[in-house]
Amino acid sequence: MISVAIPVYNEEEIVHILHSRVSQVMNGLGEAWEVVYVNDGSKDATLKLLLELQATDPHIVVCDLSRNWGHMGALSAGMQTARGDAVVLMDGDLQDPPEVIPDMVAAWREGAKVVTTVRRKREERRKYLLPLFALFYRILGALSDFPIPLNSGIFGLMDRQALDSFNALQEYNRYLPGLRAWIGYPTAIVYYDRKDRVGGEGKLSFLSRIKYALDAITSFSYKPLRLSFALGIPAICLALLVTIALALGGNLSGTAAILAAVFFMGGVQLLCVGVLAEYIGRIYDEVRRRPISLINAVHRVQAVPSVAAEDVLPAAA
Repeated sequence: MISVAIPVYNEEEIVHILHSRVSQVMNGLGEAWEVVYVNDGSKDATLKLLLELQATDPHIVVCDLSRNWGHMGALSAGMQTARGDAVVLMDGDLQDPPEVIPDMVAAWREGAKVVTTVRRKREERRKYLLPLFALFYRILGALSDFPIPLNSGIFGLMDRQALDSFNALQEYNRYLPGLRAWIGYPTAIVYYDRKDRVGGEGKLSFLSRIKYALDAITSFSYKPLRLSFALGIPAICLALLVTIALALGGNLSGTAAILAAVFFMGGVQLLCVGVLAEYIGRIYDEVRRRPISLINAVHRVQAVPSVAAEDVLPAAA
């Protein structure tokens, strides 16, 4: 069986369009399949619509979280709930086109245990994000201590063996493309064009994207810490040179020069402390060992389509 795990949050405008396109693609594969919709604490009618759809389509599994846990929490719950021999992860805004799934399944059938999708180009109505995405991938490529496919998101496929290995990871702050590459296993790449949202507004805030970018960098690189250490040496040398120059020029007590030196050193120290704080904060998250998400209920139609009963399973992801 092939599973598709899709986190959704306040997507009542496009739920029916989403499922129509996913089911059309999955029915064409000729395999048993399920689609796991993870309701990430939606405040609109998303959960109601999903349950109504489930009454007409037994392929639907609805995983309802206890509250809004964010993108990574919802994805983790979906990966824990999915039962397929291969599991496809995709966003629920249709920026990841379901029509790419057959290419991923074909690569899996040819022996790949991990299939990563890489964007050739991307459509984005918020044009200001495009240069920021490009900048992020350049920085990640330069800083990462581990080779991570760039311009790749969560859209991809994992074989059951790879997924079990991924689910065994205990990290709280997760950058999924990096961890998917880190676990290893034979990997294939599928290229595609990322689309704009079909409807509604994006649910990830700018600050959430910044945190996700920092998760990516801090999870796979010590270079920011080393850079902080490296900044201290030229800062000290520059301060000494300024002091010597002022002393030789007889203007050691110049207020402007002293203030400039103080602000420069203070800025370097704050920068280094800020970088250190990002790592320490993530260490604090990890040692608390809190779950990344909690599942309120899993609504699953029984194996026999004519039976409409629901199996409600409380669990933790």
